Amino acid sequence: MNTQKVVVGVLAGIAAGVLLGVLFAPDKGTETRKKISLKGSDAMDDLNDKFDELLGMLTDKFKNVKEDANSLANKAASKVEEFKKDAKNVMG
Repeated sequence: MNTQKVVVGVLAGIAAGVLLGVLFAPDKGTETRKKISLKGSDAMDDLNDKFDELLGMLTDKFKNVKEDANSLANKAASKVEEFKKDAKNVMG
């Protein structure tokens, strides 16, 4: 499953839960506003955590791709050097 879709789904679920919880809460307006503020803060903290997790995963994947590309480039350079040596031996 696509990580981005999971993050969006989690955020949508959090937002829906917060909204429903506030709408059905039997509190005064001031209390409800405080709860909204706290829930919004919690949702932002969750969002930041998920974003950091996603960023970490992407960073790891980029690092792995970079290492693979460097390894492939080194192998290609080695093959080129081998080919040059073989060509010199054939030429004389």
